[in-house]
Amino acid sequence: MIDVHNHLHDPCFQGERERLVDTMREAGITACVVNGTCEEDWPEVARLAKRYPGFVLPAFGLHPWKVADRSSSWLDTLAAFLESHPGAGLGECGLDRFMKNPDLEAQQGVFRAQLRLARELHRPATIHCLRAWGPLLENLKAIDQRPRFLLHSYGGSREIARQCLELGAWYSFSGHFLHPRKVRTREVFADLPTDRILVETDAPEMAPPNPPYHFGTHNHPANLPFIAAKLAALCGCPVDTLTRNAQRFLGRSDEESSV
Repeated sequence: MIDVHNHLHDPCFQGERERLVDTMREAGITACVVNGTCEEDWPEVARLAKRYPGFVLPAFGLHPWKVADRSSSWLDTLAAFLESHPGAGLGECGLDRFMKNPDLEAQQGVFRAQLRLARELHRPATIHCLRAWGPLLENLKAIDQRPRFLLHSYGGSREIARQCLELGAWYSFSGHFLHPRKVRTREVFADLPTDRILVETDAPEMAPPNPPYHFGTHNHPANLPFIAAKLAALCGCPVDTLTRNAQRFLGRSDEESSV
């Protein structure tokens, strides 16, 4: 079972990662994609990938919340991390109008640059989007030969999901969507093709209700099987389908994606 999106490098897990990883493995998790968000944390993601080879699958990206703090050489640095980690994905990147005082123009320039880099290096891209679905669609359509891309913790509408699907999107579901008030998001996932659905924890964020594992007030990454079982029941598919989908999206199986 593969967690396609978490932040195991987050400082809140400092000093506890060995125990966390042991618990994740005991729960049946075989790998997790650890997503960097800025130049400062990319080295820690790389360190975890070296410490837990095959278990931590690194991804490096510039999150929209971090765009204002980027250096002038951020793109060259990102390319260097990706090139030194041939199996790494690009992420997380994206667009966000929910944050305070968003500079959407700057975000879009950074986002397009990362999509082009993912395409050039043949890497899957993990995308964050909050309240910026129109601009997201515009930017995706503006990129020729889009990379394989995942809309992580997808919380958009059914109509946006359908439009993104036509562009090649994959979608991941986080435990936060199991809360009762998130019924519309669950309805969207129930309507998606089951071969494009993945599961994530987004730990330490996006905790499910009444989880089997706790890490203080944070989401424990070993909650993935619990979330996956609920998602599989919602979508009417075996849990194994979610694992096969993750393998296909990440390029970890012989079966090639149709995108």
